[in-house]
Amino acid sequence: MKTILAAYSGVLKGTGSSILYALQDLPSAFWPCRSKMEKHLQVISVLQWVITFVSMGAACTGLLIYMFCTDCWLIAAIYTAWLIVDWNTPKQGGRRSSWVRSWAIWTYFRDYFPIRLIKTHDLPPNRNYIFGFHPHGIFCFGAFCNFGTEATGFSKKFPGIKPSLATLEGNFRFPLLRDYLMSGGICPVNKNSIDYLLSHNETGNAVVIVVGGAAETLHCSPGMNRVTLKNRKGFVRLALKKGSDLVPVYSFGENDAYKQVIFEEGTYWRTLQKRIQKIVGFAPCLFHGRGLFFSDSWGILPYCKPITTVVGEPITVPKIEDPAEEMVDLYHAMYVKSLRCLFDKYKTRVGLKESDILYIQ
Repeated sequence: MKTILAAYSGVLKGTGSSILYALQDLPSAFWPCRSKMEKHLQVISVLQWVITFVSMGAACTGLLIYMFCTDCWLIAAIYTAWLIVDWNTPKQGGRRSSWVRSWAIWTYFRDYFPIRLIKTHDLPPNRNYIFGFHPHGIFCFGAFCNFGTEATGFSKKFPGIKPSLATLEGNFRFPLLRDYLMSGGICPVNKNSIDYLLSHNETGNAVVIVVGGAAETLHCSPGMNRVTLKNRKGFVRLALKKGSDLVPVYSFGENDAYKQVIFEEGTYWRTLQKRIQKIVGFAPCLFHGRGLFFSDSWGILPYCKPITTVVGEPITVPKIEDPAEEMVDLYHAMYVKSLRCLFDKYKTRVGLKESDILYIQ
């Protein structure tokens, strides 16, 4: 009884430490196993993100259409009108929310794998940056957790830098999903959006581009260290036009989240995957993770594999309005070399072998 009264007293006083100590003294009948509760919350946090990524856009669109056929049609009409007025907001810096980025659910998301962010160099806030993120993986868990939330403490590690994770433009055409993404500082990966972030918001901006894009998902599988970069030079050209420094970022373990059936080049299924990718913007993959209730069963949940995202040394880039191809090739080669060095320096620290190499295609 005394411990219960102590806990109640702690709630009234509003002191977190007194609440925690009082609850720890409660009998087990009053309080479930903390480790199990945390594990359940971790699973829920990751599951909601996967479901959001896969089906929220289509579900919200269907709901909006359905509401037009009900007594709630006026609400649907008002939202649609506002959607039309607000249509270009994602391309103009978005509408980020520090509150959403700091939700406690993202710490459980982080701890599920777990995910951690490693800083190698300071980034002066008087410059703008383009982060090249590698590899894509299936769902870009490392990119989202590190740059779309504050779960790994990006703002504390890089004070004065505001990250904006770029993703498929099509995601911002869906009602509600667009607002959810914008609240995390996520923007469309198109020229207008990135140009706005690097031109209209002064300095201290970091646009995170998953360089390999949808094509890279077709090659991701556990133990695979392969990135699509050899002919991806658009982000380098953009950095030169804006005078934004290039920062290589490698996320170790990103490809270990799911197991995928990889079809060989030239086969019917591989050709079909590439055709669908060109039409809809993303590549349909045949993959699986673990089950919801049993870790040894198949399901949509990712495997609990550590993801370590390392932010490399910035490459200072001059501002050139119309960069020549030779200049683009020069800085692209510098970027590739820097990415290789970053991989080689940290690979053994995250459990890879010294003989492991980074394949660039």
